[in-house]
Amino acid sequence: MIRLAAVLALALALAPGPARAQEPAPAPGDAAAARERWENLTPEQRQVLRQRWKEFQARPPEQQAEARERLERLRALPPEQRTELMKRYEAFRRLPEREQRELQERFARFKEMSPERRAQIRKAMGEILRAPPRERERYMENLRRWRELSPEERNRARERWRERHGQ
Repeated sequence: MIRLAAVLALALALAPGPARAQEPAPAPGDAAAARERWENLTPEQRQVLRQRWKEFQARPPEQQAEARERLERLRALPPEQRTELMKRYEAFRRLPEREQRELQERFARFKEMSPERRAQIRKAMGEILRAPPRERERYMENLRRWRELSPEERNRARERWRERHGQ
């Protein structure tokens, strides 16, 4: 089930660091609101933000611009969507580093797919998410077994499927 939650967190690989999704973003130039939020942070949270700011400043300008655009897209979401996205992001961050890397690699491969293939995968994921828990469990078990197959075994399985389904 954790893997299913991890799959849902794919989009979060590109999200900025944790933020307070429930609070509306302050208007640009609203120094008083920003100052108040800063004052409410713990010393540890402030240190984390300082470190992230240093890392951000060390990035090339085009990466900084891309991060700013992602932040603006996040802020433009309706509060419910933003809250849900942040929940998924937090779930992603709680995963072991190895699983985070694996998801990021899979997401990179997903982005390289054709729009048609991505649409097929989105549709299949939607069906899985809407399925009853028992069916989702069966799917996850089949996926685990598929991953354990060698490339040759996978090719044989694909051929058998094509023969049975006339493709």
